[in-house]
Amino acid sequence: MKTPKRLQPLLDDGLIDEVVFQLKSGKEAQVYLVRCGEELRCAKVFKEARKRSFKQAVQYQEGRKARNTRRARAMAKRTSYGQKEQESAWLNAEVDALYKLSAAGVRVPQPMGFVDGVLLMELVSDGEGDVAPQLDEVTLSAETARTFHDQILSEIVRMLDAGLIHGDLSQFNVLVDAEGPVIIDLPQAVDAAHNNNAAMMLVRDVDNMRRYFGRFAPELCETEYGLEIWSLYARGLLSPTARLSGRFNRSDASVDMDELMAVIDAAREEEQERLEEELAWEQGDRD
Repeated sequence: MKTPKRLQPLLDDGLIDEVVFQLKSGKEAQVYLVRCGEELRCAKVFKEARKRSFKQAVQYQEGRKARNTRRARAMAKRTSYGQKEQESAWLNAEVDALYKLSAAGVRVPQPMGFVDGVLLMELVSDGEGDVAPQLDEVTLSAETARTFHDQILSEIVRMLDAGLIHGDLSQFNVLVDAEGPVIIDLPQAVDAAHNNNAAMMLVRDVDNMRRYFGRFAPELCETEYGLEIWSLYARGLLSPTARLSGRFNRSDASVDMDELMAVIDAAREEEQERLEEELAWEQGDRD
């Protein structure tokens, strides 16, 4: 295939040897299958800010620290330099998150480098060695849905224990390899300790997974893992080995949790509308 302009410098520098074909075109980036020596990898080419449909919402960026005070001031004042630095920080967020989560044992693609807005990473493949499908492309039995739901919850807890929340988790950014779900697409990853929207986003991520897997195993729709996980985290009791029940007693919640749940209930309605729009967008892109 014709080499995309953004990948030509990587070819010239010998970082990749061949662009095989395009795997995906999304709101944030285009993903290509590339050959590096004898290995096949992915190259995620982030779109320029003006061409992206996903907005760099303040709620995602809250808590992210600039590398120095000059950059922080420029970003706060939204100068031309500051906007460039903000764009750079947004792009580097996924790279930093992948390295951090990979080191914590979270099932994410292994990053291989980041050059000029192009992220090189491990190719996630299925049991046959082919490119792993998205979760929404896989037909699930009730038993498999329960198993995958448990695995996703474990990854969410492991991510939170490492200090991060995905922030936009759905069936469209989970791949399925031979061992189960692999979480992808993390440019909006949220700092759990320093973002005031962290609790809402954590519960929203868990709710998205609950609704999706609940299509195949309806009993999952009755669970409250998101609130349970956040409650344990807020009390310093969460760990990757924590045993979850899927139950949360609202009557025992503190005043702060009551206020949080009111916000979450409103966010759930808004998120359902957003997911329906995203599904329509994904279907249109495939057509």
